[in-house]
Amino acid sequence: MKKYILVSLIVLSSLSCKQKQDKTLEVKPLSIAEKIANAHGYKNWKHVSKINFTFNVDKDSSHFERIWTWKPKTNEVIFSTGGDSIVMYNRTKMDSTKTKLDSGFINDKYWLLVPFQLVWDEGLNISEPIKEVAPISKIEMNKIVLTYSNEGGYTPGDAYDIFYGNDFLIKEWIFRKGNANEPSMITTFENYKDFGGIKIALDHKKADTNWNLNFTDVKIDFEH
Repeated sequence: MKKYILVSLIVLSSLSCKQKQDKTLEVKPLSIAEKIANAHGYKNWKHVSKINFTFNVDKDSSHFERIWTWKPKTNEVIFSTGGDSIVMYNRTKMDSTKTKLDSGFINDKYWLLVPFQLVWDEGLNISEPIKEVAPISKIEMNKIVLTYSNEGGYTPGDAYDIFYGNDFLIKEWIFRKGNANEPSMITTFENYKDFGGIKIALDHKKADTNWNLNFTDVKIDFEH
């Protein structure tokens, strides 16, 4: 009898160990947002201590720019227009005097890091991917639709149709203000550059016009 009990305990112990190993081996499949973010180097973001960039909009002979420094670990933001005027603030200690400036920062950062916003943003619904012809290149790509809730943020209720390749890099998008049926803006994502493993599209152009929203002086500092 004692021998039978001992054998039973060994069997139960073996089964328990196997079940624990099976659970350890279970890997949750990546969401489409995670796949797109990772393709753009999201796994390297945790090491970023500071990012500098200049947000530019060039149309014909006109030029507009905003210069930013962001320290994501402390949420400190530094703004400059290229002159002597510099404004510093922290997004964890916001007041009404910084709201307009911060809305500009959020807009510019969104354009720069939209692949990461897919996993950062709350109140965001992401559709299942489908195949559809992209509006500018006229090439069939993968498409997802981002829809923001009507609460929170500086532009609630907006929607974006994102077109990406089989490499999960974003190629084009359609912005639809307030989730309207008609496009508010359509641009490319091009001129990708690699900054320490983080891939950023530096140019966003409209079709059939001399308009380019672009980034210059991009520099990313990593923790040592």
